[in-house]
Amino acid sequence: MHLYQDNKEDLLKRLKKVEGQIRGIHKMIEEDRYCVDILNQIAAVKAALNKVGLSLLDSHTRGCVADAIKDGDGSKHIDELMEVVRIFTK
Repeated sequence: MHLYQDNKEDLLKRLKKVEGQIRGIHKMIEEDRYCVDILNQIAAVKAALNKVGLSLLDSHTRGCVADAIKDGDGSKHIDELMEVVRIFTK
């Protein structure tokens, strides 16, 4: 079981909200809305996705990585985690 199971419903709710925001941005562009308003909505989507990503990173670190360290196999999982952090923070 993945540690994020504890907040799975919250993650899914956040992703549904992002989905709605993306549809809203699409509609804004169709309606030729003001660029700054669209950019503000894009920033909100990015922030919401970052929250989901950080939550998953937290769960992965406290679950999979912590367990691997306890089992003596931490180095591989720490390397994997650091690669994900590098990709996530681009």
